[in-house]
Amino acid sequence: MKVLVTGGAGFIGSTICSALADAGHAPVILDSLYTGCRAFARDFAFYEGDIADEALLDRIAAEHSDIAVCIHCAARIIVPESVAEPFEYYMENVAKSAVLFHKLPQMGIKNVVFSSSASIYGATDGDSVDESAPIRASSPYARTKAIMEMVLEDYCAAYGLKALALRYFNPIGADPAMRTGNQIRNPSHVLGKMISVATGRDPEFTLTGDQWPTRDGSGLRDYIHVWDLAQAHVAAAERFQDIFAARPSGFLAMNLGTGTGVTVFELLRAFENVFGGKLNTRIAPAREGDVAGACANPALANQLLGWKTKLSVEQGIADALHWIDVRDDVMGPE
Repeated sequence: MKVLVTGGAGFIGSTICSALADAGHAPVILDSLYTGCRAFARDFAFYEGDIADEALLDRIAAEHSDIAVCIHCAARIIVPESVAEPFEYYMENVAKSAVLFHKLPQMGIKNVVFSSSASIYGATDGDSVDESAPIRASSPYARTKAIMEMVLEDYCAAYGLKALALRYFNPIGADPAMRTGNQIRNPSHVLGKMISVATGRDPEFTLTGDQWPTRDGSGLRDYIHVWDLAQAHVAAAERFQDIFAARPSGFLAMNLGTGTGVTVFELLRAFENVFGGKLNTRIAPAREGDVAGACANPALANQLLGWKTKLSVEQGIADALHWIDVRDDVMGPE
């Protein structure tokens, strides 16, 4: 099966492309390289350009008329940046995606896997959330994901699309074969901060908040190995006919996650065990706007995709550290 992967030169998209290829499928990548890495696309059909460039989309359709599915990963994803630059986020993530989704049926592509986000659930209280949880997106980034799910649902009703929206929290790790990994050299998420301390870039790791209603007082996060995440996207691309055979609606959202999550203290202990040393750590009060966190209940994905996470958080940490060692060889020096 041939699959169009937008954002296929980014961290998640490139890992999905490797997983597709390993499963016998043929990825076709469309990426502007705004944050993507050209080296990640070297083994696949690659088109550099904008997802809303209709002439380019026509060219892709002409040269790959047998594309069966589009996996849409292209997006800007940094929450603080979305607060500072909402216009860019609504333009890139919403307006341009709306053009792409409208164009897909004209290209003969009627199946869409949308890489969404569990951040659309908003503030949570340290529990597991399922797909019935209310949508309370609390940042421009999260709102772009929620809006595009609504757009997709409307497009499915009007234009004959079928779409699966996959909602997940925090991907970690790298392709276990080290073909790709996080191309952002200084990521701002919690694991990235731990790596910065371990590699000497930062002097200490600051853990904010130890009084949350969780099993150890620290915030709960749902870290999912990016390879597990990629396998879910592959399964979604392969199962459209089965999933929608008995469903009158052409749109379905499902969570991806571990179902249990990991607290920040647990992540810290796991990191130190994998790294083989203690991190200089400081406990600080919770910041304004922080929440206890949550994990995603993946029961629906377990049922419909036959998918469960297989790789541990320790494996994700080990792969993330290994990626730091090989990154320059794969991507080129900074």
